[in-house]
Amino acid sequence: MREGPRVDTAQLMELLSVSLGAYYGDFIVAAASENLTASQGKALTVLRRGPVAMRSLAETMACDASNVTGIIDRLEQRGLVRREPDAFDRRVKNVILTAEGEHLTDAIRAKMRTTKEGIERLDEQERNSLYTLLEQVFVSRPVA
Repeated sequence: MREGPRVDTAQLMELLSVSLGAYYGDFIVAAASENLTASQGKALTVLRRGPVAMRSLAETMACDASNVTGIIDRLEQRGLVRREPDAFDRRVKNVILTAEGEHLTDAIRAKMRTTKEGIERLDEQERNSLYTLLEQVFVSRPVA
């Protein structure tokens, strides 16, 4: 990893803000090219990781459950997702990405040129380091 000046938390937060803004702008354009809203694209991205209960999807997307219902209705009409009752609790509906939804999600990622070009400028070691750091910051949670 490159040595450089000492960076404080505020500087890192600012750079993350700029980076995420660029990523999100790239994502919105790519989703729109597939006739999806940003929220519909985000739902597909979440579902790419696996089936999710409607309530959990609303929490992950930080929006009202009724809003998620509308998003999923439109995606279901296009054949990109389907709803199935949960195996353990029939009152719970899980949303599952269809093969067509997976294909469309991949197409969106492929169209995110700015993001892809930025990542491709990194060598393998830098990509691995970035992955590990992002995982530590955003995915891994300290055990209490």
